[in-house]
Amino acid sequence: MSFYTFARTVVKHVLTPLYRIEVSGVEHIPKEGAVLICANHISNLDPPVVGITCPRPVHFMAKEELFHTPIVKQLVSRLHAFPVRRGMGDREALRTGLALLKEKKVLGLFPEGTRSKDGKLKKGLAGAGFFALRSDAVVVPCAIIGPYRVGKRLKVVYGAPIDFAPWRERRASADEVTAVIMEHIQQLLDEHQ
Repeated sequence: MSFYTFARTVVKHVLTPLYRIEVSGVEHIPKEGAVLICANHISNLDPPVVGITCPRPVHFMAKEELFHTPIVKQLVSRLHAFPVRRGMGDREALRTGLALLKEKKVLGLFPEGTRSKDGKLKKGLAGAGFFALRSDAVVVPCAIIGPYRVGKRLKVVYGAPIDFAPWRERRASADEVTAVIMEHIQQLLDEHQ
């Protein structure tokens, strides 16, 4: 058993009953091939929650600061995270993300780039659109509907994949495509809140 599988199992057994996690729409996540999961961001617990509810291992971008401490760096790396410098176009992080998608893996993103303080969906950053346009990944929107309170129900909803073929053909901008992804996340939030 890999460290990721072991950690996922432990975290799932802790978080699922604690937050009464309900998952729907996992049938929208292809069993193989490149997948880009784009979710809203309301808590530091969002990455593990997506990690335990997605049926496949998920690779996440994580803020570079987490990689400054050797022990933390080793832990998050073994949990399939890789560093990103926030607030600037981090080419290395973009290359790593594209390479993972090329290897037919699952990349998890929070397009807002940082947690939403009020729980409302913020404008997405261009990175999500970049990955959607530059890869052949299936793009799956995801809504995490809180609050993260012990005993309160937390919903994780995976939506139907978004077909970006028309946007790729007409060479749409990354910002345009990110906006479409955010609309789909907002729709899920509106429908399931």
